[in-house]
Amino acid sequence: MKIAETVTFGGGGLDRAEDLRRHPEILSQMAPHTLPLWRGKPLLNAARDGVAVMAGHAFEGLGHPVLVGRHDDGVLFARDVSALDVAGDVDSLGAFRDPSEQTHPDLPDGAAFVELRQVMTRLSPLDAEIAATAKGVLEWHRTHGFCPNCGAPTQPGKAGWMRGCAGCGRMHFPRTDPVVIMLVTRGDAVLLGRSPGWPEGFFSCLAGFMEPGETLEAAVRREVWEETGVRVGPVRYLSSQPWPFPGSLMLGAHGEAISQEIEIDPEEIAEAIWLTREEVMEVFEGAHPHILPAREGAIAHFLLRNWLADRLE
Repeated sequence: MKIAETVTFGGGGLDRAEDLRRHPEILSQMAPHTLPLWRGKPLLNAARDGVAVMAGHAFEGLGHPVLVGRHDDGVLFARDVSALDVAGDVDSLGAFRDPSEQTHPDLPDGAAFVELRQVMTRLSPLDAEIAATAKGVLEWHRTHGFCPNCGAPTQPGKAGWMRGCAGCGRMHFPRTDPVVIMLVTRGDAVLLGRSPGWPEGFFSCLAGFMEPGETLEAAVRREVWEETGVRVGPVRYLSSQPWPFPGSLMLGAHGEAISQEIEIDPEEIAEAIWLTREEVMEVFEGAHPHILPAREGAIAHFLLRNWLADRLE
């Protein structure tokens, strides 16, 4: 797929400065910048179209700085400032759609902590990649404070890209969970599903976690059959998307269905339907009476939009 890297969070060109992670003496001589995140929400500027990077070691003492990469005349660190006492609504935190914003007196004028999914399509490719990287690696630190081998506490190293265990000496590195997400077609129709807990009418491409020892192609066929009873034949890779909610890599694929009858597994999926190309166009135009489009910015929206435009090659 020639436009694969135009997906949200892709193609930003972030210089991750991996060569500096093992050299704190060099890092200490470079101008620091900080991107704070509160409960996974990156700090955005007043226009909500870019990350709000603060000069120096802002909020030093909160969290542990993680090197994101080179930035302007220096380097950019992400910092978890979830301990801040912020102002703003917190009732919608963790909701399917979280429109709330949080502020603090020490933030730049107009800046606020904002749910990334609410604004991801408004960010430049570079800022989107920065925000996704920062959110993903800080979430990994939050959930990996203890060694999975011996249970002892771990400590960050290599500029935040490793956690070391003093108990058994193991080194642990950030991991990404691979997830297949499938554009499954049969002729001029596409198979969509709705997960339990999603709003009524909200449908998207089928998706599922890959298992050990499994290829992408096999995972596509297994997940589609498990969720809908539909059998898939040929499968090909299309595009990928980092998805830091909390830490996945979405592997977009096109699968050609060789059966049509749907028999859902209610433990896996709430509903599944076939939609014609014309019906999907209605959905994207907001004219379908019952079905809402996949979330804009998500790879499912990207795949469906490009399927409609015949741009999968």
